[in-house]
Amino acid sequence: MALNARAATDSRHARTGKDAAIYDGEGNMIASVDSFQAQSNFSNAKYQPLGDWQEYESASTFGISITMSQIVIEDDTFVSDVLEYMESGKTPNWKFQGTLVGLNGSEERIVYPQCIPSGNWDIQNFTTGDVIKRQMSMFCNGKPQKTSDLTIE
Repeated sequence: MALNARAATDSRHARTGKDAAIYDGEGNMIASVDSFQAQSNFSNAKYQPLGDWQEYESASTFGISITMSQIVIEDDTFVSDVLEYMESGKTPNWKFQGTLVGLNGSEERIVYPQCIPSGNWDIQNFTTGDVIKRQMSMFCNGKPQKTSDLTIE
């Protein structure tokens, strides 16, 4: 008998990239994205009260970074918006929806509002014999919102 009966919940329900999709703010699938990652970064303020040897942390800030890779099939809104931004100074403001669908039809959906370009961006990136892709990095200035949960029931 296993000590932890929930250690391997039901591997038949494990999800892969084929079960995920990325949508824009209007609900249109961004079909040429082959990878998408949203990560949070938490920064805490450290402090040490007088007379205490231990250091403590208090919650301070968090940020959401998004990276994705898009297969280049045709020019799209991302590269057009970024080039326009570099010319005019008008910052793009994107909204993404990340979804993961379960075997039972349940869906985890998280909305990432107010995303702007951040870090390095591939404008053009060519390699002989490889599929041409653009790497993109964004920062989410809005708070992510989970609109539905993935379940196995």
